[in-house]
Amino acid sequence: MTDIKKGLAGVTVDETAVSKVNPETNSLLYRGYPVQQLAATQPFEAVAYLLWNGELPNDDELAALRAVERQHRALTDDVRAAIDLLPVTAHPMDEVRTAVSVIGARETAGIENVMDAVGTPAENLERSIRLWAQLPAVVAYGQRRRRGQELVAPRDDLDYAANFLWMTFGEEAAPVVVEAFTQSMTLYAEHSFNASTFTARVIASTLSDLYSAVVGAIGALKGPLHGGANEAVLHVFTEIGSAENVGPWLDAALAEKRKIMGFGHRVYKRGDSRVPTMKAALDTLVAHYDRPDVAALYDALESAFVGRKGIYPNLDYPSGPAYALMGFDTLTFTPLFVAARVTGWTAHIREQQASNALIRPLSAYVGPDERHVEGYVPDAADTEIQDRPEEAAG
Repeated sequence: MTDIKKGLAGVTVDETAVSKVNPETNSLLYRGYPVQQLAATQPFEAVAYLLWNGELPNDDELAALRAVERQHRALTDDVRAAIDLLPVTAHPMDEVRTAVSVIGARETAGIENVMDAVGTPAENLERSIRLWAQLPAVVAYGQRRRRGQELVAPRDDLDYAANFLWMTFGEEAAPVVVEAFTQSMTLYAEHSFNASTFTARVIASTLSDLYSAVVGAIGALKGPLHGGANEAVLHVFTEIGSAENVGPWLDAALAEKRKIMGFGHRVYKRGDSRVPTMKAALDTLVAHYDRPDVAALYDALESAFVGRKGIYPNLDYPSGPAYALMGFDTLTFTPLFVAARVTGWTAHIREQQASNALIRPLSAYVGPDERHVEGYVPDAADTEIQDRPEEAAG
């Protein structure tokens, strides 16, 4: 009998040098570095460089990456026009997916041979940097458009995170907010062969272009069992209302066998190693905005759920309320995830291309046995194919 691994659980499908979870320390490692150490010490630009190049940048390399990123921050007219064609009520992940398609179409225009669209390693590094640089403008404009606000032009005197907040809110963010946002971007940047990353690698394995692989990854990330979970956490917080309502709400939710978003993870068995860093960032925001009610609700739900189910929070649990305190709309949370994870996706796409094999798994068929249409008479070609010898391996 075929041993079926639903969801590919426990199946190792390839090698990667980009990231891993170290089971001995329960730490998520980016190119060997614990992510909590990177979040505590590095700007997001340095983390992006690490994921793409394998090492942290020196001062000159970081300056060069920042210079290129700042050249491509503006929302171009074609991307803005495409976003404006969408209903204001469209989910912002649909805006991001559409924007990446437009960017990709522009970047690969004029390539007539489909075999050339895959790009060289150098071309795809340049494409990765440009796409990463443009996504904050896409996400920021999407939120402002829904609020009836005008586009805010980027500033080249601000770093990646500070400029992202500037384009979204039209004012400089306090240093504590920039720091918390930077840390969230680092924590979300990469996570091994998760659903969206694997989707990107599957598409890349066909020798399709980098942008097509990212579009597919965005589609995977939109789902509430993956990137949409941080959005779902805020809906839970809103539904509960306050800390004193946690007990009755959880009683009802568990009785209805509801899935409580923000808890549990396929990989971590002793709790998500990213949570302590993001929770500390959330605590700084709670103090900055004077919102002890948020901390009280967070702590009450975590304590009650862990106490009853023994399942710990994942990164989406603290990031949702953190983004809400910063001023992001709940619908914007998953696009923020895209803006961070595009660094990891593109690192994996380039790794897949460097040692490629078409990803094409098998399935166990459970439908009807072979049967035939009444009256059908096989022709010579049909019979000839059935009688052919098997092809040589390779």
